[in-house]
Amino acid sequence: MPKTELQYLADELQKLRDEKLYQNLRILETEQLPLARFDGQEVINLSSNNYLGLTTHPKLRKRALEATEKWGVGSGSVRTIAGTMSIHMALEEKIARFKHAEASVVFQSGFTANAGTVSALLGREDVIISDELNHASIIDGCRLSRAEIRRFPHKDVEACEKILGEIAGRKCHKLLITDGVFSMDGDIAPLPQLVELAEKYGCIMMIDDAHASGVLGRNGRGTVDHFHLHGRVDIQVGTLSKAIGALGGYVCSTRDAIDFLCHRARPFLFSTSHPPAVAATCLAAFEVLEDEPQLIERLWANTRFLKDELKKLGFNTGMSETPITPIIVGDAALAHEFSRQLFAAGVFAQSIGFPTVPQGKARIRTIVTATHTQEELTRALGTLAEVGKKLRIIE
Repeated sequence: MPKTELQYLADELQKLRDEKLYQNLRILETEQLPLARFDGQEVINLSSNNYLGLTTHPKLRKRALEATEKWGVGSGSVRTIAGTMSIHMALEEKIARFKHAEASVVFQSGFTANAGTVSALLGREDVIISDELNHASIIDGCRLSRAEIRRFPHKDVEACEKILGEIAGRKCHKLLITDGVFSMDGDIAPLPQLVELAEKYGCIMMIDDAHASGVLGRNGRGTVDHFHLHGRVDIQVGTLSKAIGALGGYVCSTRDAIDFLCHRARPFLFSTSHPPAVAATCLAAFEVLEDEPQLIERLWANTRFLKDELKKLGFNTGMSETPITPIIVGDAALAHEFSRQLFAAGVFAQSIGFPTVPQGKARIRTIVTATHTQEELTRALGTLAEVGKKLRIIE
């Protein structure tokens, strides 16, 4: 029995169970593969961010083992004391070159990269202009900064400019921030128009490119490269946990901005640095992006196939333009039941409800990878159709 002071937590969990919204964690018992075993059952995996299949790439495995043999399993310190190893510096230099930036710094996760950067750069007197569907890490960073937060409707450039016009005369730092690819809808930000607004109104322009890194642009360089905007976006955030196949996040900017983050970003200052095996793995991943562009080509071929077939079946895939393809259901309980029945039938496609997405916009989020076979995707589509009809999501 919980302590009296914690009983309210048990009560809240019971509400979730009563509303059929409680979810158990699925336990992965194999490698992160398109066909994997979760909770003792082999399923087609449509829930992983492993876009290019790099979690099991032989080059990355080899580098991780070599780094462990050479440097051990951990760094033993934060970066500002004794935890900066030569391999950490090599990774940051590699990322900066890859993204055509002056410098970069690596954080322990994509979440801390966003939250730590925004909260370090802005203060009480400043203003942040943010897309309403930006990632939770951006939202938390904005709150931690204590700056004024002005949100504009999703991808609404005119509404964004209206806000900028209203604050144009204020003597403060202004940050205009957006996701590059939005993680729940799979659509792409109107970055060229936002960059023009940032330049017109004197804003710092920042983009979170977590789901575009390794997916959009030449060799997966991201949204900035996709739109040919190098030199016009002040801060680029990316992740090492999705297409790169390992763990962490990074920020690219001017050398002064990166040096400032190393002095003021709290996650950098107060978290132990990555194990050398992780840094070595990430270095190898960027080499793979440059040497094996066919992986991105396969990712997009699979993406087009799945999207086309889902639309033919009558599913609502919303605004998706990328490998993130939601199947929008609406009711959260129905979305969770859809996911449960899909899993029982051999397809793992996770349901997403409030507060991750707005009320009434619950969905199944599917993500294809470069390593899915067409046979696996065809089989998954058959299961989606069968369960979707059974639950009257499609006719």
